[in-house]
Amino acid sequence: MSFFKKLFSDDKPARQLTQVDQLQIKDIIVLSDSFALPEQLRKQQLEVIEINSYEFEHHTNTEWVLMGTSGEKIYLTLDVDDSKYIKFSYEIERDDVARVFDLDQFALIFDEAPCELTTVEKDPTLGRWLDEHYHRQAFAQIGYFHRKDHRSQALSSYEGKDAGEQFEQYSLYNDDESKGVDIEVWQDGDTDVFLTLFRPVSDIKDMFPGS
Repeated sequence: MSFFKKLFSDDKPARQLTQVDQLQIKDIIVLSDSFALPEQLRKQQLEVIEINSYEFEHHTNTEWVLMGTSGEKIYLTLDVDDSKYIKFSYEIERDDVARVFDLDQFALIFDEAPCELTTVEKDPTLGRWLDEHYHRQAFAQIGYFHRKDHRSQALSSYEGKDAGEQFEQYSLYNDDESKGVDIEVWQDGDTDVFLTLFRPVSDIKDMFPGS
């Protein structure tokens, strides 16, 4: 009798969460106390509140939108090359861009000629996100942003309400490619600027499935 009771029980085994690419909405990640991490990340517990997809010509990235007690959003993607890294992105406002970069130099990012970017002011809040010098690697790369998780939902390749939002991406990196600046220019002219940080997966000390 107990065998059949167990067989038809409604109880489900707890979901195992061992890899970053298994994260779902409401899951929690706990970050290390490394002094290399900015204050927005160091020793923080962050909850996955959204999952989106960035579609490019040859690959699609999952974006996990994280939030902690401060209410600030942090964006997480996986960077897989010879090794796997986690990429954190932090959006900065127009006033921040004007304060930490020279705007005339920043404008050259959108010209085809090779360009570089230099930080002109250290900001205590953004300090560990920034480096002194960047060079551009991606110019006007076309992508599509989907408010869907491509791991479980098909991405539409047609125009219409299910189509992704098209944008151009410009990316700059420091000399060892541990930090960067990503710029997304949308079709309506809106421009989003993100400071990016590449870290080893081991900086995530623990992960907990959401309720």
